Amino acid sequence: MTGKKHRKSRHTVGDERGGSVASTSTKTTVVLSDRLSEMTKEQLKIECRKRGQKASGTKTELLQRLGSNKMSGETKKKSATATQNGNSLQSTKTKSKDEQQKREALKKDRESLVLWKRPFTTVEYFFKEVFVLLSTHGRNILSHRKTVGVVLISVLSLYVLVNSQGPHQNAVQRVYKKLLWCLYWIGLGILSSVGLGTGLHTFLLYLGPHIAAVTLAAYECGSLNFPEPPYPDDIICPNEKNPLSISIWSIMSKVRLEAMCWGAGTALGELPPYFMARAARLSGIDPEDEDDDLKELEELEKKKQNRDQLTLVERGKLFVEEIVQKVGFLGILACASIPNPLFDLAGITCGHFLVPFWTFFGATLIGKAIIKMHIQKLFVIIAFNETLIENAIDWLRVVPVVGGKLQAPFKAFLDGQKLKLHKKTASTVPEASGNILSGIFEKFVIAMVLYFIISIVNSLAQSYHKRIHKKHAKASQD
Repeated sequence: MTGKKHRKSRHTVGDERGGSVASTSTKTTVVLSDRLSEMTKEQLKIECRKRGQKASGTKTELLQRLGSNKMSGETKKKSATATQNGNSLQSTKTKSKDEQQKREALKKDRESLVLWKRPFTTVEYFFKEVFVLLSTHGRNILSHRKTVGVVLISVLSLYVLVNSQGPHQNAVQRVYKKLLWCLYWIGLGILSSVGLGTGLHTFLLYLGPHIAAVTLAAYECGSLNFPEPPYPDDIICPNEKNPLSISIWSIMSKVRLEAMCWGAGTALGELPPYFMARAARLSGIDPEDEDDDLKELEELEKKKQNRDQLTLVERGKLFVEEIVQKVGFLGILACASIPNPLFDLAGITCGHFLVPFWTFFGATLIGKAIIKMHIQKLFVIIAFNETLIENAIDWLRVVPVVGGKLQAPFKAFLDGQKLKLHKKTASTVPEASGNILSGIFEKFVIAMVLYFIISIVNSLAQSYHKRIHKKHAKASQD
């Protein structure tokens, strides 16, 4: 056994020596060939005589005789390989450049798909995308037959309960109205933050004016015990007054339900960017083929190396991203607790880096529905304090040229709103819609809603454009 081991070790050492000798001889041959190619014809003849070889012939023949042809063959092979590699690299670069140009052309074509540029094509693509979405989600819903059955039975039972007569109707109607009231504000919150091109600013259009109306009514009526009904649909001053009960905190408590439902709706509206980025990360989809927000996130990641070249908005987005990544739950909570137009990027970042759902949604819900809403309520209530409003209207006359003209309609609008709060004089008060200021606000609300609808149409049409080009690209690859 020992002898066999010694033999094996000798063979191994011999093989290693043979390999090293072969590599050394190869290097020596290469060096010698280089030296021979630099010699003159006479020097080559002398070298041939030394080796006992024939010394006549041309310089090429002498080099071949001395063994330089091997080196020339190897050089030719290397040059051919290098040429092939260069050609393949150049063709790859050309292909990538062509693909990039095609993507840019498709992006420009998709961005031009708006109602004011290509109305017929946009409307056609919009309806086709709606049909695709309805059919896709319809099939998904029908695949869960048990869940659909339970939901249908529950809805039918509630319908019978609400419409059947009996002693339970008073309690049912109160719960029913509260539920509809909460769903109304949750829906407005979702519309405010949902990613369909642009959000409908429902705080500015609905919740803010509602808090302002309750604030003005509280100071005018000297009470917050508005009769129900018609509150919250209409505010009428009660007969009893208790001015001492009016404070910022009592007004905040009066509008807490509406504000928190609206905040919860905005938290729900932040989920689509989160799920979109999470699905793209898990499936390994190229962000170039997905939403523009994902592409923006990738570009920001690349720009981190050159922070000096970033714009102020890009620095703010990177700051939000770094807070979310480093601090986690508390970072998301901090970003959601303040009015932050860059919070969409926080949702995309959480989805991209696979932050757990309840970590993201829990922090977002607490921040938006509790902390942020109390800050916004406090701001509106302080801004619409009776004394501050009257002082602001008085200060309007300081504005040159248009100050006096603005003061009159604002004062008339405020007086009209105060008179409407009193039931006895409400019938003698002219309609607020006749006021110039209320008419302007109504037109502003209509314009914002129309803009939101147009943005949805454009966004869905562009989604269908992206969908059909993905299908064409996949078919061409197959």
